[in-house]
Amino acid sequence: MSNRRLLSLLVAACMIFSGAARAENNHNIKHVLLISVDGLHALDVANYVASHPNSALAELSRHGVTYSNARTPANSDSFPGLMALVTGGSPITTGLFYDVSYDRSIFDPTNTTCSGTPGNIMVFDESIDAYNAQNISLDVIDPAKLPRYLNNGSCQPLWPHNAIRTNTIFEVVKASGGHTAWADKHPAYDWVNGPSGTGVDDLYTPEITNVNGTDATVSVVCTVENDYKKVQAILNQIHGLKHDGTPGPGVPAVFGMNFQAVSVGQKLAKDNFDGSCVQDNGVLNGQPGGYLDGAGTPSKVLNFGLERTDQALGKMIAALKSEGIYESTLFVVSAKHGQSPINPLKMNKPGHFADLVAALPDGGTNPAAIAVVNAGNCSTGSCGLVQDDDIALIWLSDQSQTAAVAAYLNTNANALFIEEVMSGNELKLKFNSPLTDSRPPDIIVQPVYGTIYTTSKKKIEEHGGFSFGDTNVGLIVSNPSLQQKTLKTPVATSQVAATILAALGLDPASLHAVQVEKTVKLPDLPF
Repeated sequence: MSNRRLLSLLVAACMIFSGAARAENNHNIKHVLLISVDGLHALDVANYVASHPNSALAELSRHGVTYSNARTPANSDSFPGLMALVTGGSPITTGLFYDVSYDRSIFDPTNTTCSGTPGNIMVFDESIDAYNAQNISLDVIDPAKLPRYLNNGSCQPLWPHNAIRTNTIFEVVKASGGHTAWADKHPAYDWVNGPSGTGVDDLYTPEITNVNGTDATVSVVCTVENDYKKVQAILNQIHGLKHDGTPGPGVPAVFGMNFQAVSVGQKLAKDNFDGSCVQDNGVLNGQPGGYLDGAGTPSKVLNFGLERTDQALGKMIAALKSEGIYESTLFVVSAKHGQSPINPLKMNKPGHFADLVAALPDGGTNPAAIAVVNAGNCSTGSCGLVQDDDIALIWLSDQSQTAAVAAYLNTNANALFIEEVMSGNELKLKFNSPLTDSRPPDIIVQPVYGTIYTTSKKKIEEHGGFSFGDTNVGLIVSNPSLQQKTLKTPVATSQVAATILAALGLDPASLHAVQVEKTVKLPDLPF
C-alpha cells in the first residue's frame, strides 16, 4: 500500500472517529418533549413540509430523522395509540383496546358489591367526568361512574390507571428522580400515571367534549382553542412552571401533549354544523373538512388545523430556545392514530355493524346473527359489546359461539362490507387469547377500506382499524445535533418509548411492555 493511500485511510479514520466523538458529545439530552398530533399521517408531514419550508415541522425535520414508514400498533384508537408511545407496547401488554371496550371480569358502576356474573363495558371517555349544573366538566373523574372490580376481595372503582397493565415512561423517569408532565383531551387519561397512579407529576386534562354540554369538536376553531389551553401549559412548563403558571420544580424531564385540531379537521363533514362554536363565524363556518383528493390535499378546514398546530409547535421551539434548552431537548412529533379514508370518494357509512347484521334476511333468526345483535344492544352487564368505527370489535356473551359467528360473518362479508374477519387462531397470532385473557374481543372485523360503521352525518373519516390510513402516521425525532434524513424502514410508534428512555440515559427494559414485546429503539439515532 502506498504512503499516500495509507495517509488517506488514516485521515478518513480520524474523521470518522471525530464525527463519532462529536455525536457522543452532543448526546446531552436532558428533556424530551413528546407531541401527538392526532390524525397526522406521514403523508400530511411530507406534504406540509414541502409546501411550508419555513414551518415548525420543516425546522424540526431539518435537524432530525423523519420516519416515513411508521405504523401504530393495531388497533389504532387513541388509547392504544398513546399507550404505544409511552409504554412501548400494544394491547398485548397494556390490555386496553379502546376507550370504550369490555372486560369479562368487571362489573357495572352501580354494582358496588361486585355480585353476580362478571363482565361489563369498560367506559373511559368523557362520560365518566364529574359535571356541574351547566353540563361543563370539572376536569376530574367521578368515581361513581367507574366500573367496579374485585381487588383482593374488595369491590372498588376501576380507575383508568388501575386498568392499564404495564408501566409508563413517566413512572420510569419519575423513579429516576425526573419531573414529569402530560396534557390530554379527557380526565380519563389518568392512565398515563401507570399502575402506580402517580407517574405524572403535572397532569392537565381539559375536557374537549362535554356530555350534553359544549362540544369543541363540532368546530376546528373551538378545537384549536382547546388545544391552545394545553399549548399554554407546555409553554409554562418550558419556563419551569406548573401547567397553570404557578411556581414549579423546573422543566420536566419528559412532558408533552396531544393536539386534536388535525383529527377534527379530517373528520368534520361540515365545520360548526350546529353553530354552537360562537367563535367560528368566519370563512370556515359550514365548510367541509377532510381531504380534497386521494393525494392528501387538505380542505380549508383541515388546513386551518394543520397551520394552527404548526404555529403552536413554533411557539414551543421559540420557548425552548429562549430558555437555552433547545439543544438539550429531544423533540418528538408523532400521532396516536391516523384517519381514513384520505380519498373522499372511498367513504362509505352504511350504519352500525350490529344493525347491519340485524337487517340481514336471517338476522332475526340465525343464532349467530342474534349473538351479534344482542351484544350490540347490551348496555350493561355480561351480555357483551360491539364497538365499531372503521372497525368492529365484538365481545360475545357466549364465547362458545365464536366460530359460528365468525363463519356467519364471513358468509355475509359482502353485505356487511367486510374485508376480513379475525377470530380463533388468527386473532391469537396478534393478541392474547380471549379465552384466557378477560380483555381481548372474540372477533375483530376489518371492513373494506373507507367503510365507517356509523349513521353519523357529522364525520367523514374515522380511526380505530388496521388500514394504512389509520396506522401510517407521522414521526419526527428532532434535536439540533441530529442530521436531516428520512428513513423509509418500517418502524412502530411503540419504539418511541424505548427511544425516549435511552435518550435520557435510562434503560428501555425498565418498561414491562418493552421486555415482553421485545420492543427496540428507533434506528439511526445516537442513543
